[in-house]
Amino acid sequence: MDATRIDVQVQLASGLSKPEFNIIGLADRAVKESAERIRNVLAALNLSLPPKRLTVNLSPADMEKSGSHFDLPILCGILCAIGILPEDKLSNYLILGEVGLDGAIVKTDGILPASVWAKNNNIGIICPAAQGAEARLSDHPNIIAAGHVAELINHFNGTANIHAPADMTRDQSVSHIGDMSEVHGQEAAKRAIEIAAAGGHALLMIGPPGSGKTMLASRMPGILPPMTTDEILDTSIIYSIAGQLPGKSLMTQRPFRSIHHTASAIALAGGGGSAKPGEISLAHNGVLFLDELPEFNRTTLEILRQPMESGTITISRARRNATYPARFQLIAAMNPCPCGHLGNPAMSCSRAPRCAEAYQNKISGPLLDRIDLHVDIDPVNPWDMNNDDAAVRENSATIRRRVIAARDIQIARQGVVNARLDGALLDSVTKLSPDLTEFLNNAAQRMGMSARGYNRIKRIARTIADLRGAENIQMADLAEALSYRPINRGKYGAKL
Repeated sequence: MDATRIDVQVQLASGLSKPEFNIIGLADRAVKESAERIRNVLAALNLSLPPKRLTVNLSPADMEKSGSHFDLPILCGILCAIGILPEDKLSNYLILGEVGLDGAIVKTDGILPASVWAKNNNIGIICPAAQGAEARLSDHPNIIAAGHVAELINHFNGTANIHAPADMTRDQSVSHIGDMSEVHGQEAAKRAIEIAAAGGHALLMIGPPGSGKTMLASRMPGILPPMTTDEILDTSIIYSIAGQLPGKSLMTQRPFRSIHHTASAIALAGGGGSAKPGEISLAHNGVLFLDELPEFNRTTLEILRQPMESGTITISRARRNATYPARFQLIAAMNPCPCGHLGNPAMSCSRAPRCAEAYQNKISGPLLDRIDLHVDIDPVNPWDMNNDDAAVRENSATIRRRVIAARDIQIARQGVVNARLDGALLDSVTKLSPDLTEFLNNAAQRMGMSARGYNRIKRIARTIADLRGAENIQMADLAEALSYRPINRGKYGAKL
């Protein structure tokens, strides 16, 4: 997330009859290959290297360098060394970009964090023209976005000017992601989703196939509050590093990452040779949706446990460590058993309920304990399906207004959403009367609730009270919060 400065040092030493080009400083193959690209660019510009020993050092030398974005700074260093570009001017710029054989400056990853770093350190930035608008997201006043090396030479030599890039669009409107009014029935599930959205809580939906679990989850972004400026910047930086930032638009809408159950641990957590962010970081400030939860590899799911608590993930590889934010909201869905029809006498298999226990036990207890809300999704009855009066059903805009109002209360009161309350801050904003404390203690003892689960009940109750606009938690808030805990799941016979 934080850019690291690399100094490109170029030296021309005499004593050879033909040019020699060496790149040192722990450069990988992609960086070393830039030598051949640069030779061809110089030829395209009708330039050539002098018959000298050319050494390019990437400092600090003990840090591994990878990626094609070193092409442009190395080329600029060489052009300064042979007197084509003014060194005194370019030394005040951060430079990155890949170059094509014809001299075109090509897109590369990580422009946005580089621009943020350049602004914070009061130097300019030179980047590909196609990513000038991306660099503008940092509000940097000194950006040179060039499409060709010749443009860069003419600009610094005063024969032509490169115009400042245009701003990226900052549209806060929500794209068409479906509306809650399109969901027939499922009032209990809608209530749980509203509570989850209002407090930033994790949610697990359990129900038979076709009951609307995926449909409900996909409408979650439509009821979430708009992202703040800081959230837009953080999310856009992650997508810039991953090379997934849209062309001339920002990540102004909260991400919704729907992951297939065959996803690997690296796909979920991130990693690979360049330690790129994974799905849990790409869902930062948004929703991570895991459908068919028990079908995921158990080891892969366990990766979620630490980021759900800390909001970050550290990727450690042999040559590189990277820490990315991962403050996502987990929404998961699952069938109660392999066939999905447990509790339906006409359709469930003869192995019930043991098949359901084996199926649901694929998910570890510690992971389930980190999911705040567990809700059963019943099949939609035909009468609800035939109700065509959409005006009767609440739309996403109405629910979103209540969610925003509840979030505003939380931010004004404690600075974070209720799902992130902990320690003394949690105790201070969830004070209970003696009667409520005794009620909660008795319920926790009967349900065998962990300390983590106990605190989660208090957080959920606080969110329910915030949705009412109430200052104090009431008995009804606690009772509703307890109804969402995964104990004695009734007809599904689960032991979650």
